[in-house]
Amino acid sequence: MFRLLGILFTVLLAIATAIVVWPQFFRLEQTYPFAQLVSARGLVLGGFLVIAVLALLLLFARPLRGFAASVLIVALLGAGATGVIGATRGFGTNELPQKTESSIRVLTWNTAGEAVSAEVIAQQILAQGADVVALPETTEDVGERIAIMLREQGHPMWVHHVQFRPDVPNGPQSWHTTVLVAPDLGEYSVIESSKDGSSNTGSVPSVVLMPVDGSGPTIVAVHAVAPRVEEMQQWQSDLQWIADQCPQGDFILAGDFNATIDHMAPLGVDGGDIGYCRDVASRTGNGLAGTWPSSLPPLAGAPIDHVMASPNWTPTGSVVLGDAGGSDHRALVVQLEPAG
Repeated sequence: MFRLLGILFTVLLAIATAIVVWPQFFRLEQTYPFAQLVSARGLVLGGFLVIAVLALLLLFARPLRGFAASVLIVALLGAGATGVIGATRGFGTNELPQKTESSIRVLTWNTAGEAVSAEVIAQQILAQGADVVALPETTEDVGERIAIMLREQGHPMWVHHVQFRPDVPNGPQSWHTTVLVAPDLGEYSVIESSKDGSSNTGSVPSVVLMPVDGSGPTIVAVHAVAPRVEEMQQWQSDLQWIADQCPQGDFILAGDFNATIDHMAPLGVDGGDIGYCRDVASRTGNGLAGTWPSSLPPLAGAPIDHVMASPNWTPTGSVVLGDAGGSDHRALVVQLEPAG
């Protein structure tokens, strides 16, 4: 009886391991609770290693030796597969390449309302030389204060903003998303469907910016709802909407996707991670560097803040900033060069 129970447990562990390591194969990457488990692959790797250590200890008990060996093999296979995925995507880099005349830098930072001061945000924009800045949960007033500070430092930027339910006094700051764009990229305007919410993410706003003269990339500042149990359907809808914002053409998406590239598996087209857009961090050594929550080390967190770019752009570097400035999200900065 105990032998049969051991075999059954090992089989179930093997199935669970396969699902956790690669839920895309089972089409469970957007299904509770697997969507939540796969978010932090660093913790998954740690969990497999803990199981492996426990199995090693059980090897000293002669009656459990066969069972322990089976569990050890499954845990090591799970840890190895997770480690390979991590090595492919990158465990973290901390430097950007030298900026060139043609390169642009994109910074995204969910500031958790005014948890991060305008002064700190402006300092990071200057320090990173950002040309496009996506700030979910940042009000227009804060964005304008940032722009004034930047102008005084010789780094002017235009401010764009979308707010859900502007008729509600003192509504939550998650109803705001602000974008700053350097004048060198040209003049931009927010499309009407972003402003009135007729085409947008459902619970928290995203911003679609189009170049006024028709040249330059379309810029989308993204904010998807978090995949809480009661919000799973809206989360899935938000991810589909984001994918629709990157058809063929010249696009840059940046913001709080509340999703890793694992969750986006069914939404990529022709090698893209979401629509035709490709994740920059995972192509420049930062694919497993978590941006949330900032209270945990990066490798224990979830990489849910992204910059995505269409094939018009070549990713050349990325960095997750260590100091979250009081937010529960770390900022992500990437560098892009025009392709070709």
